[in-house]
Amino acid sequence: MDVSEMIKTACVMPDARYANLWDSIIVDCSIKDRLLRSAALSLRLRAQLPFEATALHGLAFLYGPPGTGKTTLARGLAYQLAPLTTQRKARFIEINPHGLMSAEHGQSQQRVTELLTEHIPLMVDDGIPTVVLLDEVESMVVARSQASLAANPADVHRATDAVLTAIDSNASALPHLIFVATSNFTGAIDEAFLSRADVAIYVPAPDVAGVLAILKTTLEAMSAAFPSLAKLAHKPQLQQVAKVLAGSDGRRVRKTVSEAMIGRLETVIQPGDLTVEDLMSAAVRIQQTEDMGKLKDGGRNGTN
Repeated sequence: MDVSEMIKTACVMPDARYANLWDSIIVDCSIKDRLLRSAALSLRLRAQLPFEATALHGLAFLYGPPGTGKTTLARGLAYQLAPLTTQRKARFIEINPHGLMSAEHGQSQQRVTELLTEHIPLMVDDGIPTVVLLDEVESMVVARSQASLAANPADVHRATDAVLTAIDSNASALPHLIFVATSNFTGAIDEAFLSRADVAIYVPAPDVAGVLAILKTTLEAMSAAFPSLAKLAHKPQLQQVAKVLAGSDGRRVRKTVSEAMIGRLETVIQPGDLTVEDLMSAAVRIQQTEDMGKLKDGGRNGTN
């Protein structure tokens, strides 16, 4: 397989398709600030100082529960970064890590090496600041200490080694290149990879204030088609719904609105008739489902 097929996206910012991604994720402002500032500083320091002085690898790591916006933040970073660069533009590249892994002996290492040390460097040889997204990076850098003997650990080691070697070589050779890796399972990631991260940022599930903000923005967005939902978005009782959903992932919180709409045939026919009571009923159903899932997981793990 040609490694170029592993490139899911390659575009230069500003690009209108990415303009709203950053703001669409409701997280503490410090998370966005830290990610953006660390990327901007990495570009500046690595362009002017040798690796020996900075120890910067050009690697940011976002981790936390599923559905909290890690991937979307990574996709929106280049757009936010562009105005801060001397060229006022930045490139975004997203690869498919799962496609790099192969069951054939030695293929994973070969693909990783070719993509990260040959193909991508050629794509960015114009010097434009570039953000490369490694989504669900645990598929590429499996913890070698935990590699199963039944899963060909030699290939696991080689593939992980290839990623580490590529990051090391690109850190000095390509100071305008930044990798952003995301993961829901940090325990599955090799320690040597984690140690190379210039910044590791935890993206948590939203608290009550975060859930409330997500519900409001979702309802306001839907009000473009159903205007009465704009008034619902500002009902004070929405706070109680947010309390029930606190700790749920952001993706699930957004879907609570459509879940509430299917609670009654009337709101299926006319979504604008949605009420706080509908939202509360949906929130309770979702929470009960999540609690049941946690109980099942606890049983499998031998916990009470």
